[in-house]
This record gives sequence, structure tokens and C-alpha cells, in this order.
Amino acid sequence: MQVNDTKKNVFSRFASVVLVSSFLALGACAQNSDDMALPDDTTQEQVVPNDESTMAPLEADASANLTATQREGVLAKYNYVDPTRIVPTKALADTLVYFDANKSKFKNQDYVAVINFSSSSKQKRFFIINMKTGSVWAIHVAHGAGSDRDHDGIAERFSNTSGAHASSLGYYRTAETYYGSKGFSLRLDGLSTTNSRARSRAVVIHAAKYVQDKDVKQGRSWGCPAVSVANNKTLINLIKGGALINAVLTK
Repeated sequence: MQVNDTKKNVFSRFASVVLVSSFLALGACAQNSDDMALPDDTTQEQVVPNDESTMAPLEADASANLTATQREGVLAKYNYVDPTRIVPTKALADTLVYFDANKSKFKNQDYVAVINFSSSSKQKRFFIINMKTGSVWAIHVAHGAGSDRDHDGIAERFSNTSGAHASSLGYYRTAETYYGSKGFSLRLDGLSTTNSRARSRAVVIHAAKYVQDKDVKQGRSWGCPAVSVANNKTLINLIKGGALINAVLTK
């Protein structure tokens, strides 16, 4: 009996050690995953003169003077959009109103998109909205190194200035596709005062190995809304040719 009790005690201690070690290992893995940050873009941003010649001419916004009642009327037409409510409410409302009032500007009316730069890059914050069905596809997206100088995953500074290495807020219209140093890419035209140099700065959608489809801090670009290699082609083919993207700060 005494021998058996001794064996039980030894086994119990061994099991406790293994259990504690396992919890510590799991905790370490969780901590490492939480702190993990993917590497940044190692190429250089295209720098151009910061003068009027590099700014796109601004187009009038037909939604600017709508009354609250008119906005409500517009939004009522799109109450089927985002049934699971994953897009920030104000950002979605502003985007839909802008889209509806300025439809003639957008040849691709099948999709609109919202990028919420208030969220951490760990989160899926690029929302692609199917305007026929209302469904939303959410993916990870990078922001500029100049927008997140301490690389904590939160974009805090935004710029329309070439050489700032920063993301730009505002309305964009997608344009033509091309194959460049980043592979299959999509040019963007800025429609706001805050992003009017998007084309001259070569702020484009492209694939990046420093963006992955998992909840870690993504690598930082030079201002491009870069996405994962896995999502790039599908995304570009959905929104190319004149779709609306709204890059915002909203909770």
C-alpha cells in the first residue's frame, strides 16, 4: 500500500508539473501571437513634387448639401446592406449617401468599400460591400509607416503629402489595373482634398507578403492599402474600373 501511495504521489506531482508547463507554454504562445508584427515594405515610396501639378482636380460632391431628411430617404433604399452590421454605422451611411448622390462618377456600381483606419491592423477593417446582395467581405489591410510611427498597429497620422509615407483619408475611385513591381495592382484616384495626390504618389492596391490573413499587426506600407497575396486578385477584380472606396476614421 505504501509503495502504491508513493507512486501515486510521484505521478500526481509529475502531472501537475506537466499541466503547469502546458499552461505557461500556451500563455507564452498567446503573448507572442498578440505581440507579433509582420515586417514592413522594404522598397521606397515614389516621391513627387508637392505642388498643384501633382493634385487631381476635385469634383463637386452632390451629397454635400443634402438635408437630414434627404439622407434618411437615401439610406432607406439601402437598408438591406450589411445585414450583420460589421461596417461602422456612420462610415457606412456616409459612403452610401455619397455613392447614391454621385453615381454618375462610378462606372463600377456593383461594389463599394470602406476602410476603417480607426481599427488596429490586427483586425479585418477593409469592408467590400456587394451592392446587389448587401453582403460584406472583410479583410486585413496595411497602412503607411508614416501613419504608425511606433508600429503599434494603430494609424494615427494621415497625409496627402508625397514623402510622408502615410495613408490618406477620403473618397477614392478605383481606376485601371496594371502589373508593376508589386505584381497585379490597381490604381486609385483621390476625390477628396485629403487624398488628391493618390495617383501621383502611386498609392495603389497591391499584394504584399507583409499582410496576412490573421489577427496580427500587419507590416506597414508607404501609404498603399496593401492586402494579402491570397486576397489581392479577387479584390481587385471585384472593385476595379470605377468603384467607390471611403477611407475613414470612425469608431
